[in-house]
Amino acid sequence: MATVDTFARPLRNLRISVTDRCNLRCSYCMPEENYVWLPRRDILDFEEIALLVDCFTEVGVDKVRITGGEPLLRQHLDRLVAMLAAKPAIRDLALTTNGILLTEQASRLAAAGLHRLTVSLDTLRADRFREITRRDALPSVLEGIAAADAAGFRPLKIDTVVMRGVNDDEIFDLIEFGKRYGAEVRFIEYMDVGGATRWSRERVVARDELIDVLRRRYGGVEPASKDPSAPADRFALPDGTAFGIIASTTQPFCSACDRARLTADGMWYLCLYARLGTDLRALLRGGAGREQIAERLRAIWGGRDDRGAERRLAEREREALLSPDQLRSDPHLEMHTRGG
Repeated sequence: MATVDTFARPLRNLRISVTDRCNLRCSYCMPEENYVWLPRRDILDFEEIALLVDCFTEVGVDKVRITGGEPLLRQHLDRLVAMLAAKPAIRDLALTTNGILLTEQASRLAAAGLHRLTVSLDTLRADRFREITRRDALPSVLEGIAAADAAGFRPLKIDTVVMRGVNDDEIFDLIEFGKRYGAEVRFIEYMDVGGATRWSRERVVARDELIDVLRRRYGGVEPASKDPSAPADRFALPDGTAFGIIASTTQPFCSACDRARLTADGMWYLCLYARLGTDLRALLRGGAGREQIAERLRAIWGGRDDRGAERRLAEREREALLSPDQLRSDPHLEMHTRGG
């Protein structure tokens, strides 16, 4: 039976960050020059992650997404995938990656039992990719997407953070690219969370504007079926091509949010905007058993009243959520630590 919070939202969806490290430095996530990393001794091993997942499934979680940082930087990740895929309580096991290491790992992830795959891709232009990510890796990402398709990950999802004046002129190109692989592109509004220290309201391309742009190019844009708790609103073009928009900034979905986040060192956060979390690593390594941890999860989620995105939307003077100094003082506030 699902555990519900004070707004009757169930705990169904757990995002697990397996590393805070990343091989890109995207301007909307990691724009600063230097970062404070989590101590290696604090990083959960695969057995600890699997045990905590068992605790979460005890209280209702049945969907797990592996994230980072860049999760494919974690060595032997397919072993963790196999451990989680073997758990009957998990009906949906997904992973989000930037795709750079997918060519060498896609087939192993599929063989290990991964259900679904999402690749982040914000541009199809090599010079723009270098500008956004500060790395020259677009060919590796494109090869990784092809490898994921060949490994049988269908439908593949492609996540694109849309930023005004940066990549908002590539919306059609990305839709057409997705068609090559039968991939569903999901356009994400630029969010003011974690390391987005250069965020501004003016750079946000809102959901309604995206729909208008696509309608002018393709004609009709009709709503498509979706999971009520999923972050993306789904739409279909006249030829049946499906795409999604995640409007977390201008039209938050807090009322249906069923997800929580576990960092690579075992901190549990109830909201992407939350300042404080719960140290599950301390409980686990302190000798707490499965039922004891599960009871702690029930108690904490039962008191949850987080509506971070809605509260941010209501702010009149809305600027970047956190300063570089605040992020350096607590790396858990970084989005690349929490798993986005």
